[in-house]
Amino acid sequence: MQGDADLAAFCAEHHARLVGLLILRVGDRHVAEELAQDALVRLVERWDRVRDLQAPWPWLVRVAVNLSTSRWRRRAAERRALARVGPPEGSEELDSSLAVLDLVGRLPPRQAMAVVLRHYALLSVDETAEIMRCRPGTVKALSAQGRARLRELVVEEVDDVGR
Repeated sequence: MQGDADLAAFCAEHHARLVGLLILRVGDRHVAEELAQDALVRLVERWDRVRDLQAPWPWLVRVAVNLSTSRWRRRAAERRALARVGPPEGSEELDSSLAVLDLVGRLPPRQAMAVVLRHYALLSVDETAEIMRCRPGTVKALSAQGRARLRELVVEEVDDVGR
């Protein structure tokens, strides 16, 4: 029973941050909540093994990122198919009003992932490198480039508003 209590506490502690990370990753709260649920289901299924890891949070983030990547790939295939046959009548693209989401979405995908994992999920450079399957130096470079580009985008937004 202690394992169940540990699992419930872990899920309660990390659920909101996981959803937030996924919102930044996929741009849609409802999709993020679904992906978080799917990641937590996988956590529950493997809790006997995962709870013994030194850091279960990075494991959960890796699962969530993998799920979001799979979803992105499926959506890209759908978009290519729709481009060939045309969109269904009356369909509209989701328009997000969240400024941060919009700005992060303008970053190249690897920069966006590095920024989100480092500064939203609060993962270490090494944990982020493991999830992104790259070297720690690459994570540092991508994070720095992403932060610099976000600063530029914020300045551009402020300039546009001031005109």
